[in-house]
Amino acid sequence: MSKQRVLLMYISKVSGHRQATVAIQQALRQLDPEIEVPAINGFGYTYPILEKIVNKAYLSVIKRTPKVWDYLYDNPKIVKNSQSIQNFLHKTSHEKIEKLIQRHRPQAIVCTQAFPCGMVADYKISHNLDILLIGVLTDFSPHSYWINEGVDYYVVPSEEVKERLVVKGVAPERVRVYGIPLRPRFNEPVDRIAIAENMGLDPNVPTILVMGGGQGLGPIKKIVKALGKMNMFVQIIVLSGVNKKIVNSLRRYAAKADKKILVFEFVTNVEELMTLADLIVTKPGGMTTAESLTKGLPMVVINPIPGQEMRNTDFLIQQGIGIRVHDVDDIGGEVEVLLRSPERLAAMRKAALAHAKPHASLDIARLILGASSSGQQAPTARIHLTPELTEKAFP
Repeated sequence: MSKQRVLLMYISKVSGHRQATVAIQQALRQLDPEIEVPAINGFGYTYPILEKIVNKAYLSVIKRTPKVWDYLYDNPKIVKNSQSIQNFLHKTSHEKIEKLIQRHRPQAIVCTQAFPCGMVADYKISHNLDILLIGVLTDFSPHSYWINEGVDYYVVPSEEVKERLVVKGVAPERVRVYGIPLRPRFNEPVDRIAIAENMGLDPNVPTILVMGGGQGLGPIKKIVKALGKMNMFVQIIVLSGVNKKIVNSLRRYAAKADKKILVFEFVTNVEELMTLADLIVTKPGGMTTAESLTKGLPMVVINPIPGQEMRNTDFLIQQGIGIRVHDVDDIGGEVEVLLRSPERLAAMRKAALAHAKPHASLDIARLILGASSSGQQAPTARIHLTPELTEKAFP
């Protein structure tokens, strides 16, 4: 039997897309230790300068004018007007995509972000390429840029997302509700008491996990200070992301606070910290949300980014998994109410676990290996984007 080769594509080094890619990569190697499974930043590879410009512009918009992003995100008019640009980028990426395929000779390509998925789909159709293409969504709401002729399977986090894709014109048999892929270690048992003791924490004291996302976005300093003013005694673990200025400022505050506050820039044991925590205060990125669900962790959402994070927030509230706090100054009081309501916390944990899909990465890996080795692909339906259909499917 020839060696299996799968090419994984994501965008942005610090992103949930990359984390999802790593999770799939680890699951594939777990099932097939001999597999070749390189992971490529699809945007950075094809358009390195444009990637830097777009990333900088995106961060600037969501920090300074989030309402602009809210208007742009999955807006049917924007989708329609940007179609020519999208087609141009797809076509001009063909030469580099061809080199990538020739170099790795994959039986399957798996994309955890819509842009590289669209590039590969366009190349596949244009060149009549016989290769398995799978798109893995990492948020609880799909946007129109995912819809491309040439994608054999979509992996989505919930039945609601599947229904929205089906309404959009994707054949139901091409959509698998496996969840957002997490690293396999999220399924490994964790000794909560040992972790607490190793970190100098008391396992019997309520513990709050605060996460600001990989980019350190959001009012994380204000959140920690608001929690520090709570009337009840708690322990706080802060993951502040890559912003060193915020890290140093929080550590100075923690040194003078009357509560135990641990501040980290980056950790590799998020699954342990989530097991230790009683609840999480965070931005609801798709990856963080999926991890929290797997750990049965009630979520307190603050300042979600318009677009994908706002839709993730709607999902969490509708399912009874989380609450949204609109004013940072109120967050200490809201968290205290939750911590003093064990029945409500238990209901939120139960709801989180009910929507968790801890084996997503292994399920995706089995789909990849099974379909690529047999040569069997899902029927690739013809999909034609129209403004009316887009607006109907993704209001």
